[in-house]
Amino acid sequence: MRLVLVNKPFHVLPQFTDTAGRATLRDYVPLRGVYPAGRLDYDSEGLLLLTDDGALAKRLTDPRHQTAKTYFVQVEGSPRAAQLQQLCKGVLLNDGPTLPAQARLLDAPPDWLWPRDPPVRFRKSVPDAWIELTIREGRNRQVRRMTAAVGLPTLRLIRVRVGDIALDGLGPGHIRVEK
Repeated sequence: MRLVLVNKPFHVLPQFTDTAGRATLRDYVPLRGVYPAGRLDYDSEGLLLLTDDGALAKRLTDPRHQTAKTYFVQVEGSPRAAQLQQLCKGVLLNDGPTLPAQARLLDAPPDWLWPRDPPVRFRKSVPDAWIELTIREGRNRQVRRMTAAVGLPTLRLIRVRVGDIALDGLGPGHIRVEK
């Protein structure tokens, strides 16, 4: 069994092929026979797990297991306590209510956070903030839809942990193979 941790850069497809010529995992992962266990949007960054073990992939992605996924989210606006509480209670999306999440305001982005290329557009008139959000589902673009539903559009989204597996210093575009 192989487990490969990838720090997926911004604007890289979380698959190995693309007919439109965009960057894919093939550009970063020289291994064959491993496949993504879950998704991470083209516009998102951070931890993506690849494995050759179908049972492990199912355990990590099956909604019944409610594997925790933690994100650092740069949002537009200044989060109020009521907005964070909404995220914690669960948010009604067009495909139904989400499970309760864990959400907290961060004082600043983490020191180890790399700059995004291209950078997020800075607007003097609109504040932004960072929150840490942990969910136990994996719906399509769920974090982005949740923050938008409470009035905090996502500007940057970085997954930092899946279950007990964390980025732990893995730089963008780098991989680490766990045995």
